[in-house]
Amino acid sequence: MSGRLPSARAFAPASVGNIGVGFDILGHVIDGPRDIAHVSRIETPEVRIESIGGAVAGADRLPLTADDNTAGRALQSLRAALSLPFGFALTLEKGIPLGSGLGGSAASCVAALVAANALLDAPLPREALYPFALDGEAVASGSRHGDNVAPMLLGGVTLSTADRLIALDVPDWLHAVVVHPDQILETRRSRAVLANPYALHDVVTHSTHLALFLTGLQRGDRDLIRAGLHDVLVEPRRAPLIPGFEAVKAAALAHDAIGASISGGGPSVFAWFASRAAAERAAPAMRAGFTAAGIEAQAYVSPVAGPRADVIDAVAPGAVA
Repeated sequence: MSGRLPSARAFAPASVGNIGVGFDILGHVIDGPRDIAHVSRIETPEVRIESIGGAVAGADRLPLTADDNTAGRALQSLRAALSLPFGFALTLEKGIPLGSGLGGSAASCVAALVAANALLDAPLPREALYPFALDGEAVASGSRHGDNVAPMLLGGVTLSTADRLIALDVPDWLHAVVVHPDQILETRRSRAVLANPYALHDVVTHSTHLALFLTGLQRGDRDLIRAGLHDVLVEPRRAPLIPGFEAVKAAALAHDAIGASISGGGPSVFAWFASRAAAERAAPAMRAGFTAAGIEAQAYVSPVAGPRADVIDAVAPGAVA
């Protein structure tokens, strides 16, 4: 093949996993931090990670071995499933803080898959990329759960299971504030506190909340969403791992949040509001909940129906870069 081999850059946005009441099955993306993957086709049938950079602390310590990297493993899974005769070279630019509860590990693999998919002779539909993204996510979390990768692939709010992802209706007035404190909470640690069994009463209460929440989304009913957005299972066990959490949540509710909880495995905290104006008024107060605990924090305001991962640009075979 003469000239330059094809290459593409793609981004994947940060996400709010679980959305409180949907542990491992619900998530939504935000218009805020993002990871970028630059993928090139190479003639050798392998996945090679050339570098990982970006302004995120610790990015240079992420593994360059494809087997041990979420993006690398996702591309290996794609190659194997399609029996591709060529390979991929990958460069990652991390924009989502590590251990933040904003889906950083998922974003790397989704951005890489979206870029690589653009380089296939017959690109796959988004839904077909899902199992490869789950393979990548499992490297970081130890399990195949789609609450982060699914909304990144489709945008907005999604319901995900082991073998399917479903885009859910989202009222356009819904906005989120996501506050990320300057601290790290590893996913495996935040999952470890959930190991003990739950009382049946709590499970029933949680199921009731989930049903109310999903019905409220489908109907665009703020009161039903508010009634459902209460996590009685995961939040009580993870909250002690996050200094300042109670103050951040209280600030959100004091500013008329529809609900608030932990984003993914934490330590980031999210809250939903009925308008962008309400979200923007609440954001400084929520951020102050962390700063009062001596922790610097960054607040993001975004529509709940955030953007899906997408290609930024591509270079065709033979083109001059």
